[in-house]
Amino acid sequence: MGQTSRIGNMLIFLGCMDLDFALQIEQPTPLTEESSPHEKRNFEKWDRSNRMSLIIIERSISEAFRGADTEEVSNAKEFLAEIEKHFAKNDKTETSTLLQSLISLKYTGKGNIRKYIMEMSHIASKLKGIQLELSDDLLVHLVLISLPAQFSQFKTSYNCQKEKWSLNELISYCVQEEKRLKQERTESAHLARTSKDKGKKKRKEYEATHKGPAQKKKKKDKGTCFFYNKTGHVKNNCTKYRDWRAKKGLPELPKAK
Repeated sequence: MGQTSRIGNMLIFLGCMDLDFALQIEQPTPLTEESSPHEKRNFEKWDRSNRMSLIIIERSISEAFRGADTEEVSNAKEFLAEIEKHFAKNDKTETSTLLQSLISLKYTGKGNIRKYIMEMSHIASKLKGIQLELSDDLLVHLVLISLPAQFSQFKTSYNCQKEKWSLNELISYCVQEEKRLKQERTESAHLARTSKDKGKKKRKEYEATHKGPAQKKKKKDKGTCFFYNKTGHVKNNCTKYRDWRAKKGLPELPKAK
């Protein structure tokens, strides 16, 4: 809760207890022997209100916010004015901190987008508590700006339509979009795995069709005849080569197995 809100709540309490008379009326002149009964009653009422208000204010406000200027103050109205000055300084710091937090928030695409938007809404509520209220329309734009690139189509869709979304509508649509993106990623991953599996299968079929027979053929190949460079038998088993050797009077060669 903002410091200004605490003061507001305290004033409401003093009013309900009929103790805020000293905060509304200036301090009466001191009583004298010539003071009328009405003046005496008025002074006594103010004095009681002043004392009770000082006690309640001092108990409600932390010492860190009182400052040295309030130590000797005996008038509740003046005391409250000094406290509000210190609160105003503190609220400026708190406002800057909260605004910085709100602007720097970025959704990474991981986690729960509903929870993320509610966190931004909570910060906006704190700002409202210190007298800086952000409209729903502005908060919707801040949320959209903070979404990652995968929400680009979603953001374009919003910018192209005339209707504005409330914060609750934004949460609902963002949850739907997040589910759609997750489903799309799942289907893409499945398609990639399927394509990869098909590629492996085709490669295996290709190897079985083209490399297999060639290897078998190579195993069945009886060799190459270097006499006239033909395959099917080796040189020692070549009939023409053996006839040629016989004509030349060369000794007969044993056949190769």
